[in-house]
Amino acid sequence: MLKHSPYLVVIAGPTAVGKTAISIDIAKQFNTCILNADSRQVYKELNIGVAKPSEQELNEVTHHFVNHCSIHDSFTASDYEQQSMTLLEQLFQSNDVVVMSGGTGLYIQAVLEGFDSIPDVPDQIVSDLNKELDIKGIAHLQELLQHCDPDYYKKVDKENSRRLIRALSVYRAHGHPYSSYLGKSSISRPFQSILVQLERDREELYDRINKRVDNMIVAGLEHEARTFYPFKDVQALQTVGYTEFFKYFDGHISKEEAISLIKQQTRRYAKRQLTWYRKKENWQLLRADDLSGIIAYVQQKIV
Repeated sequence: MLKHSPYLVVIAGPTAVGKTAISIDIAKQFNTCILNADSRQVYKELNIGVAKPSEQELNEVTHHFVNHCSIHDSFTASDYEQQSMTLLEQLFQSNDVVVMSGGTGLYIQAVLEGFDSIPDVPDQIVSDLNKELDIKGIAHLQELLQHCDPDYYKKVDKENSRRLIRALSVYRAHGHPYSSYLGKSSISRPFQSILVQLERDREELYDRINKRVDNMIVAGLEHEARTFYPFKDVQALQTVGYTEFFKYFDGHISKEEAISLIKQQTRRYAKRQLTWYRKKENWQLLRADDLSGIIAYVQQKIV
């Protein structure tokens, strides 16, 4: 065992950049496991639409927080932080290195920096806001947030409807701006972090996204989405790949438009992820197609 604190190797980056394969290779290199940091792959019912690791990949290396709970369960970033820290304490008793991999910045931030204590919100309030989004559009949510929480409005990703709904739901439930709950945490962690952000050329990344969506369609995404249609208002299903097909099932758009929209929204999501990482410090940017270089970088950081 190492004489100093253990290491959490974080492999992050935009969707479709290749995090799963790289993380598995690194976990094998250090004979360890992976903490999944994807807010949709935690749900056991969702498979094709969330690009969940295959059975073969899951069998190669132990993955935690994949198929972790049901879409009908409440599972927040705060839950992820608390459960991850408990698990890491156990894992570090027998592992000097643990890998974390995923594209959900909020999950990664929660584990690395701690998570502010945000009060719970009734499901009905979230459901009502999602209906307002469907009827009145995202500009309506932006206007509401600008009025009730101008501080958070200045820094939030205004095209991320989930973030807008989260902030508005807290305000409606408790009467205090979402921003008033932020910035309260200052937590030290019992591990050292090695932060790797994977990158590819923008054109290559977008091509991978488009091909991934095409493969999802071939694999049966439409059928998977249809099985979830009765639960379309569940928060876990407010997700790219499902909401577009729900609009198709409702007769608002064609199937071809739904597929095109999935690709477009996934590219936009990747762009938002890249923006999030650019605002963070201490991340090492490495080419996703340079496995040996990534492993060499991690090894040199482990003293």
